[in-house]
Amino acid sequence: MRDRGLSGKKTLITGAASGIGRATALAAARKGARLVLTDVNADGLEATVEEVRSGGGVVEFAQAFDISDYDAVTGFAKQVHELLGPLDVVMNIAGVSTWGTVENLEHRHWKRMVDVNLMGPIHVIENFIPPMIEAKHGGALVNVSSSAGLMAFPWHAAYSASKFGLRGVSEVLRFDLARHDISVHLVVPGAVDTPLVQTVDVVGVDRDDPRIQAWISRFRRHAKSADDVADSILRGVEKGTFLIHTQFDIRFGYWWARKFAWPYEFAMRRANDLFTTFLPREERERADTRG
Repeated sequence: MRDRGLSGKKTLITGAASGIGRATALAAARKGARLVLTDVNADGLEATVEEVRSGGGVVEFAQAFDISDYDAVTGFAKQVHELLGPLDVVMNIAGVSTWGTVENLEHRHWKRMVDVNLMGPIHVIENFIPPMIEAKHGGALVNVSSSAGLMAFPWHAAYSASKFGLRGVSEVLRFDLARHDISVHLVVPGAVDTPLVQTVDVVGVDRDDPRIQAWISRFRRHAKSADDVADSILRGVEKGTFLIHTQFDIRFGYWWARKFAWPYEFAMRRANDLFTTFLPREERERADTRG
């Protein structure tokens, strides 16, 4: 059987400047991976590269660019393949988040979610997986979706459009790539305490509202650290697990949603009602009128 460990494996990680991507890069380096790193944040990426190397890890190549830009991904892939040949492991971790009700979301919000969270990983898959197939050495593809790619959380329509889409891509590739001995892994994190918590764009809501800040604080108390999530990802890859849960509540919630449809629908409706209380008064009144 193919060795699923990361030692000596040429491993691409997107979103490596911060959060889960950075933590995964550091954890993979400790396991002996030969890293190829990217992120849109050049300064953050450079800091990750320096930290990996100062700890004795190997970064073969790193470049900052936006994965939603197909030409940029293609140019990057060409450089990587000229330098290293086909990779062994590809990890799509980069992502952004915007929440909001459909009447508050603008086209640019929808487009950015799909461009970065769905088309970005597709650009990476298009450029890096065919050479892996051609090399006939097997490998692994990791796609980081979200618990919002499993369940219908309030105000997550645009975000979930991208994350459900990435889940669908992964479900298909799981079987398509099996004959090439390329394992596919779908990561579905729940609450994770990363810088994204403080910067997530919640359209139509005042983030300084004490109620919103209270919910953010509650979220962070419940959240896993990026390091814990990174460890879960690498364990899942090593074990050959397709659906990688990072915490029990999401595993249980997904099971519960599939087994008990009516209670799940009731809970989601009540959650949506709760979120509506965070809207400005005039919007709440419009929502009440529509109801």
